[in-house]
Amino acid sequence: METQIKEALIALLAGIKAADGRVIGDEMAKLDDLLARGRQALHPQLVHFLENRSYAKAVMFLGGETDIPVGACGGRAGKPASRGEG
Repeated sequence: METQIKEALIALLAGIKAADGRVIGDEMAKLDDLLARGRQALHPQLVHFLENRSYAKAVMFLGGETDIPVGACGGRAGKPASRGEG
């Protein structure tokens, strides 16, 4: 399933770059469907990125990158809690 998600993400980002509304709509619908069907089997951080439509970060995650930039969510999904939290 992760391969299908990655392929859809790459196609979506290419569609955005080309300003192709049909591709954008089709790939977003495909990603929503894949997320709905595979949510329980997917890594929680990948689910977080897909739910929040952080598609570039999802591609980075699927590519094995570990230094994914922190966004508005504060990056809490991918970082361990510090000693002062919790």
